[in-house]
Amino acid sequence: MHDRLSIGDDGVTRCWWPGTDPLYVHYHDKEWGRPVLDDRALFGKLSLDAFQAGLSWITILRKREAFRSAFDGFDLETVAGYGPDDVQRLLADAGIVRHRGKIEATINNAQAVLSLVDEFGSFANYLRRFAPSIQAPPTYELLAATPESEALSRDLRARGFKFTGPTVVYAFMQAVGLVNDHLVGCAVRDEVERERTEARWPR
Repeated sequence: MHDRLSIGDDGVTRCWWPGTDPLYVHYHDKEWGRPVLDDRALFGKLSLDAFQAGLSWITILRKREAFRSAFDGFDLETVAGYGPDDVQRLLADAGIVRHRGKIEATINNAQAVLSLVDEFGSFANYLRRFAPSIQAPPTYELLAATPESEALSRDLRARGFKFTGPTVVYAFMQAVGLVNDHLVGCAVRDEVERERTEARWPR
């Protein structure tokens, strides 16, 4: 077996990166790569990936519920309406990553997502334009970005988004099922691919 795959204590073969942390294993098995079609959930995931910049994903995952609480469940209209008092409130919240630039970017990005919804009908419908039409099974080399993530990053930044560089955007694309980067041999790869194939994208 390739060293990019691992067999857990439960006997299941997985991508190597969640290790043995139960929270991380559950995220790998039940969430990562499965299609996300709800705009609020997509915005929340993009926001968390932006907060991850410079940090590990497990750090953000452990704080995810605190983030959801602090940002009103990532409700787009609510977050888009945040003002200076909300920024100060969030900077004082020890449960999240207290980074002014990322907090302000999240508010800015909520406003930008609402503009995309007006233009494309939904954030999901906008995003699907950047999913590769054909994806070869992922190799065992780690990718930080792809031509598709670079294109999406450029377009997002042109529309005013912050903290959406190609690496952040590719992590987001992997997480929400715009690509399937579960490795060949991973026990959930085929199930994830089936869910992606059968997903009914909003328009």
